[in-house]
Amino acid sequence: MIQQINAITPLAEARAGLAEAFDLKFTDAVERETRPVFDRIRDRIPEVEWPFLAPLIFEINRLKREKDAVILAHNYQTPQIYYGVADIVGDSLQLAVEATRVEASVIVQCGVHFMAETSKLLNPSKTVLIPDSRAGCSLASSITAEDVRAMRAQYPGVPVVTYVNSSAAVKAETDVCCTSSNALKIVEAVEGDTVMMIPDQYLAQNTAKKTKKKIVTWAGACEVHETFTAGDIAELRAAYPGARIIAHPECPPEVIDVVDFAGSTAAMIDWVKSEKPARVVMVTECSMSDNVAAETEGVAFLRGCNICPHMKRINLENVLWSLHTGDEEVTVPEHLIAPARAAVERMIEMSARPS
Repeated sequence: MIQQINAITPLAEARAGLAEAFDLKFTDAVERETRPVFDRIRDRIPEVEWPFLAPLIFEINRLKREKDAVILAHNYQTPQIYYGVADIVGDSLQLAVEATRVEASVIVQCGVHFMAETSKLLNPSKTVLIPDSRAGCSLASSITAEDVRAMRAQYPGVPVVTYVNSSAAVKAETDVCCTSSNALKIVEAVEGDTVMMIPDQYLAQNTAKKTKKKIVTWAGACEVHETFTAGDIAELRAAYPGARIIAHPECPPEVIDVVDFAGSTAAMIDWVKSEKPARVVMVTECSMSDNVAAETEGVAFLRGCNICPHMKRINLENVLWSLHTGDEEVTVPEHLIAPARAAVERMIEMSARPS
């Protein structure tokens, strides 16, 4: 009898269980079916690893059809997930918008836990799975619903704009959500000359530079981006003369002040594709530059990134097992669904308004 694989099972045991449940041989049929994926990411995946990855990709794609499932993957996922099995890819805003359009009965969220919660909020009747429930977020864990209520008491009447990198409980205490791509637009759209913008202090500080409104911040930060410094950018410029350097607005303002472009993951991708610099450094999560490189010819991508340990908890093995067993289903307490969903839906509606 196959033992259920849970979040604390060692990867070696997980692979053993998968081998019992699936034929994971690198057959001619598997090779043919997955060849287009490999051709696209061959510069990012060692060829020696492909015979181990391809059968997993093959089985995941087969099982998606059988289970009526769709896979949403964030830009920080590895190329084998991003190009191999994902049906919808994007940043937090793109995934939130696309989640409202999903027709499949099962959603597998290849991202971190708050993203899976957001998909559940927008699709309360659907089954939402996350392959590893330990895939958390330093931002989401930096603030609680009680903290938001305390801030409201301190600043009565001031609207709360909450980054989507937050729990459903925090979203439920929020007037409207935002992402890094629409933060300024949302701040400008809410009423009043003062706004509470939580929990990312650096996104709030970078947004504050672009608006006349006073922004009250919270001391949260993304562990991928908060460690970058202006000194790091200077070292990158010395190491890679002439290279363009772009960064995510979750980086400290001192970093944003000295890079060539700053924007959300989607904006960074669009910038690279439109500008087509000869060489570029993406100051963000490492897999993102791998994914952009796979679809951008003529641009050399240089390393200057950090790895998100939470995103990297998601792998092909646990995606397949989650689909197979229904393990790691994401639920949201009933009393939180309506208010949290309203905050996300307000964001989507405000984002769609003409600027």
